[in-house]
Amino acid sequence: MKWLWNIVFTFFSNLIALLLAGTFIAGFTITTNLTDLMIAAATFTLINWLIRPIVKALLSPIVFLTFGLFILVINAGMLYLLDILSTNVTISTPQALIYGTLLITAVNLVLHFSAKRLS
Repeated sequence: MKWLWNIVFTFFSNLIALLLAGTFIAGFTITTNLTDLMIAAATFTLINWLIRPIVKALLSPIVFLTFGLFILVINAGMLYLLDILSTNVTISTPQALIYGTLLITAVNLVLHFSAKRLS
């Protein structure tokens, strides 16, 4: 049952992070319709739960050699994959992809850290 709670929490943290990225980052466009936003967050959650662990396992030597900084490149790749798969998210410039990756990573890090502190 804990894994279900983790998926739901990840979904809502991705929802908040995508909404903030769409609001504050120029070139990062996300539809403001609640249904489309939830579909984009669900797609991003599935990408992060299914594809990201495989990519991290395959690229773990590079992650190790860069002291974990290559995780940001993997996160950017997952966000770009969301842009490809979802019509609700449009990332128009490389700068928007970089800033979006940093903002979404920071929001998810803060929310997951605060949730662990509360439990």
